[in-house]
Amino acid sequence: MLINKPSDIRPSEITPYELYRERRRFLQTSALVATASLLPGLSLAEAPEKFTDLEKSPLSTDEPLTPYEDVTSYCNFYEFGTGKSDPKRLGHNMETRPWSVAVEGHCARPGVYDLEDFIEPHTLEERIYRLRCVEAWSMVIPWVGIPMNEVLKRFEPTGNAKYVKFTTLLDPEQMPGQRYPILDWPYVEGLRMDEAMHPLSIFAVGLYGEVLPNQNGAPLRLVVPWKYGFKSIKSIVKVEFTEEEPLNSWQQSSPREYGFYANVNPEVDHPRWSQARERRIGDFFKRDTLMFNGYADQVAQLYSGMDLSQQF
Repeated sequence: MLINKPSDIRPSEITPYELYRERRRFLQTSALVATASLLPGLSLAEAPEKFTDLEKSPLSTDEPLTPYEDVTSYCNFYEFGTGKSDPKRLGHNMETRPWSVAVEGHCARPGVYDLEDFIEPHTLEERIYRLRCVEAWSMVIPWVGIPMNEVLKRFEPTGNAKYVKFTTLLDPEQMPGQRYPILDWPYVEGLRMDEAMHPLSIFAVGLYGEVLPNQNGAPLRLVVPWKYGFKSIKSIVKVEFTEEEPLNSWQQSSPREYGFYANVNPEVDHPRWSQARERRIGDFFKRDTLMFNGYADQVAQLYSGMDLSQQF
């Protein structure tokens, strides 16, 4: 597999998340904006706001990080196109502020929440995750995120909430890939409730200590490290608590290849390629793929008694 060279286009010029979250820093960031406007060719995307006081999660791996340019240039985001370079090349026009998230279904606190209110008042942390994508390539990425269980608990899901369904923004004007019937848009993903509430699952709002670039799923995306590449929905606009198992977009498009659970499982081949080995971005040689992406000790009990060759 060839790795496409990064585009020269910068990530979208977006309002820094910390400005949105911490109004007391407004004057400081406004000064940065004013300075940038006086300098030819300089934008906020070229001088990105950094997250501060991040705590590294004890759930993080100590493996070497994948370079930032690779992480932000080699992406799957079909809303912008099927090529790995399409998201960076075409995603810079998407507006990520203002942004709201609708919360629906079996919960006591449904409603439409501004992003700030959806993720408040939780503490951001850095999670360095080992991640294997579908096509047998892998990365190690330092995400800035919030434990998903902390966010979901705020909406008080009821006993009928067995699953969580996530939906991506539908806007073909901003997301040109949605003009083509690659999938039945908008993109939909789902998790069983215990998967969503597991401590490893996060809502990500940044990476490498910076605001999440558009091509990586700004301003809010899912990161489930033992399912990465399968359960990686981006630019989330709706979260719904359901009693029935939601039909995911890829499961609907190709049920022979993609099931609901979609764990990283080297013992179950994809119909079109082996999942037993993977190539870390930047490496020449392949390595053995780890069960559940190396997180078996933490998550294998979630699937006790299941036949993962059938319930994939």
